[in-house]
Amino acid sequence: MTTRSTTLSPARRTFQDYLQLTKPRIVLLLLFTTLTAMVVAAQGHNLPLQTVLATAVGGWLAASGSGVLNQYLDRDIDGRMSRTKNRPIPAGRVSPERALLFGLALLALSLVVLGWGDNRLTAVLAFIGMVYYIFVYTILLKRRGALNIVIGGGAGAMPVLVGWAAATNGLSAGAFILFAIIFLWTPPHSWALAVLVNADYKRADVPMLPVAHGEETTRIQIVLYSLQLVILTLLPLPFQVLGYFYFVAAALLGAALLGRALRLLRQATKPAARQMYKYSSAYLALLFLCMMVDQLLFRG
Repeated sequence: MTTRSTTLSPARRTFQDYLQLTKPRIVLLLLFTTLTAMVVAAQGHNLPLQTVLATAVGGWLAASGSGVLNQYLDRDIDGRMSRTKNRPIPAGRVSPERALLFGLALLALSLVVLGWGDNRLTAVLAFIGMVYYIFVYTILLKRRGALNIVIGGGAGAMPVLVGWAAATNGLSAGAFILFAIIFLWTPPHSWALAVLVNADYKRADVPMLPVAHGEETTRIQIVLYSLQLVILTLLPLPFQVLGYFYFVAAALLGAALLGRALRLLRQATKPAARQMYKYSSAYLALLFLCMMVDQLLFRG
């Protein structure tokens, strides 16, 4: 039987490999949180089209370039993990040198787009996010201790500050609440995946929490972080950042998240970990969608 990859032209296969280097699914989620932050920050005011386009394009370039450099730096451990061994670099389809140049070019272009199309604060925050993800998380933290995900979660939360700054040329309490939501969401989401593929991380000698302290400790921490996260997601109402529609939606989504975290605590099984991981992915997207709906339909 002919596989799908062998039926593609060389140019199409190359395009797909470089696209895979950018981690497109993660980039889409980051872009969505960025645009949501812009809508919430605008508080019903119209956003200039140039600002929206510059933030979307610049944000895509920044997140994509960071993802490429992450895969460049992690190419050795990616090759030892069954989940990642077929990525373009460890599989030999893209050379490390070409991936490095590709990633650096995307990052440089992102700063030009954000600095020209938005404002200096937006470009500076995007740059901080790049440094956070590439140097603080990937180089300094990931291979050195179980707190890698806890501290490294700030990298994934930076796009909401970028979006807020693009819309207002400043930052306020609402921006930091959204930042904190993603910061607290990252550990339970990532630890659920780590429980699911614990053998991979052991093989690659990456000290994720299940490897360093065991799966039982990890399941307890998933519950504790999920509880803190749910409480935090209710703060936009008292801080007058969002309204009652969002508050009710956040409470319902949070109850479902806690239910899955508690199920994983009671049932130390792969299906329970998989359910927690999949729901936590959808949870963040739905939570930010409710923010946007609340702002556009109920407060705009």
